Amino acid sequence: METQTIVQAIILGLVEGLTEFIPVSSTGHLILAETAMGISEDPMWKTFTVVIQLGAILAVVAFYFGKLWNVLITLPTKAESRRFALSVIIACVPAFAAGFLLLDFIKTVLFESTELICWSLVIGGVVLLAIDRLAPKPDPHTAMELPLWKSAVIGLFQVLSIIPGVSRSGSTIVGSMLIKIDKRAAAEFSFFLAIPIMVGAFVLDIWESRDALTSDNIGIIAIGFVASFIFGLIVIRVMLCFVQKRGFALFGWWRILVGGAGLLAIHFAGFGA
Repeated sequence: METQTIVQAIILGLVEGLTEFIPVSSTGHLILAETAMGISEDPMWKTFTVVIQLGAILAVVAFYFGKLWNVLITLPTKAESRRFALSVIIACVPAFAAGFLLLDFIKTVLFESTELICWSLVIGGVVLLAIDRLAPKPDPHTAMELPLWKSAVIGLFQVLSIIPGVSRSGSTIVGSMLIKIDKRAAAEFSFFLAIPIMVGAFVLDIWESRDALTSDNIGIIAIGFVASFIFGLIVIRVMLCFVQKRGFALFGWWRILVGGAGLLAIHFAGFGA
């Protein structure tokens, strides 16, 4: 493996792990990073970015293994476990439906527009700043005890994340705070929703990219996978304490900074053209 390729793999794994669970859009950042490195058109890297998502998924599973395992083994006996599982299912249905119906449009139109991604980052940043400051006082819910109607509303907000740059976690967190869910609970429920949503997207994408998976690129993929897992685990641990104390304003400003820089690069340097 060439040193340059290894460095690119580490960078993309780092970007995926750091951005998947914070409301800044991991997809948008990955596309911008690939474009900046000049590898956005390489089929191998498209497959790479699909596979390393599994590292981030496993980070959530590892962090919440105790809670998730308890829910799994008590499903037949505890109403609370069945209610939590149902809340996750309800919240995931709209996104699965939208993804299934709009898959071709998303991949062939939305993901081709670097400018759209940058505008989504900027607009989403402004929205996040406003919601962080103006959200109504939260009700005392935990992420595992949400009313089912609130789960359904969060699921509808999650559909917005099919637009590159919007952010799956960002859309669910904004929706959660609008319906009086605590910032920490909003972040945690977003983590839980990531598991089925990302697994579904992973399975679909890996099937479509199966021909590009060869022994020649397994090593590079493994590097990105490990980086994604490690940094994803760090972000989950740090983010929960951070948002509880300081909210989401920092992520809003980061979105505006990255999106604004991207728009300037597009219009003055032909970035992504």
